[in-house]
Amino acid sequence: MSKVSLLDRHVGFVQALRAAGVPVSPAEGLDAARMLAVIDLTRRETLREAYAATLVKRAAHRPGFDTLFDLWFPPVTGDGGPRHEPGRGPDLENAEVPALREHLARLLREGAGPSGDPAFGEFVRAMVARFGHMPAGPGRQSWFSYSVLRALSPGTLMAGMLALELGGQERGGLAEKVARRRLTDGIAGFEDAVAAEVRRRIAEESGVERIARSSVRPPVDRVDFLRVTNADLAALRREVYPLARRLASRLAARHRLGRRGRLDFRRTVRASLGTGGVPLVTHARPRRPHKPELVVLCDASDSVSAFSHFTLLLTYALREQFTKVRAFAFVDTIDEITKYFAPGADVLDAITRMTKEADISRFGRSDYGHSFERFAERYADAVGPKTSLLILGDARTNYQPPRLDTVRRLAGAARHAYWLNPEPRSQWDTGDSAASAYGTAVPMHECRNVAQLAGFIEDIA
Repeated sequence: MSKVSLLDRHVGFVQALRAAGVPVSPAEGLDAARMLAVIDLTRRETLREAYAATLVKRAAHRPGFDTLFDLWFPPVTGDGGPRHEPGRGPDLENAEVPALREHLARLLREGAGPSGDPAFGEFVRAMVARFGHMPAGPGRQSWFSYSVLRALSPGTLMAGMLALELGGQERGGLAEKVARRRLTDGIAGFEDAVAAEVRRRIAEESGVERIARSSVRPPVDRVDFLRVTNADLAALRREVYPLARRLASRLAARHRLGRRGRLDFRRTVRASLGTGGVPLVTHARPRRPHKPELVVLCDASDSVSAFSHFTLLLTYALREQFTKVRAFAFVDTIDEITKYFAPGADVLDAITRMTKEADISRFGRSDYGHSFERFAERYADAVGPKTSLLILGDARTNYQPPRLDTVRRLAGAARHAYWLNPEPRSQWDTGDSAASAYGTAVPMHECRNVAQLAGFIEDIA
């Protein structure tokens, strides 16, 4: 890694955070720069936490922040100096693998970790230097985590470490659970430390900017719905409920502001006494509190399976916020799925039941037009003047008739109608997409991640 000034490193770090989806305002960047003048820069963990205090606003952004901090402010450069001192364990460069595994087990049992433990950091660097440099193609070498973990197999150390930890105590009790959890966390910390050291080595050879772009997953609110993993969905479940409350409150506000209440004759007459009996100002009765009704139409085809999974999570959360929610799923025909999302039901079990039991597919290929026609025939009474209609899907019709007249009729019967599309706007109207055509009937919004969904909710006027 080339030598750069502290200011240049600070600017590059802030830019990398923004590129990774961590929002950092200019004012926060300046606050962080001022922080550099008042802390001890020789204490790396203090620097990390000071940066985090000024730049990180959400817990979901912390993992990406830590990854980028380790790249821009590495604990060492190069090989990190000598790796062996007499009396401090095996010669890390020449010892046999069994001795290295025994040393790793000892470090884990002693609670060693990547935060401020010199012996642990020295061991990780030595193992990456010894096992991590591998061929990456014809005439090329690079650094890899898997070769280090394959050589040491830290997961297979658990049984031996547990036996030493328990010291003859009964297995299966609380002591074993506590010890197993602590050792499991230690193994995970070692694996993370190896990955961080590999990234540092690659950054020194290829440039920190290049490795930064490929090393950090976007925060959960920036993860593309069409590319979410099971782990992402678990995190997204925590994001759903605040969004459901905000969506309900915004739609309720639109309902309240749509019409005034009835004339309050008594207040109007009383106010007119101050103007000689002339009612210059009229007063209306306050409207009764109202929770809007919601109808959700969700594309459940394979092309948007991850997105439909999220929207069903959202539908489940909305059940608690609206007076009445009716949910429908479709592929090439449509069926009501409200019953699967009854209060108290496990949402994942409900999705599994829906997939097996609901009549949403005849041939397994998307047909929006036929699905909308069937909805209008079977469930027309679901949409009325108190209803907010929410359509969720990519608008790809598989070259079947879109039935725009039916969509216009449904949207016209509802109080509000919105369409959320998980595809990038640049892909609308390509191939079999009828996004713009449907957009003439129902306002269509790009909704690729939680951040865009939150923006849509805030923009509802």
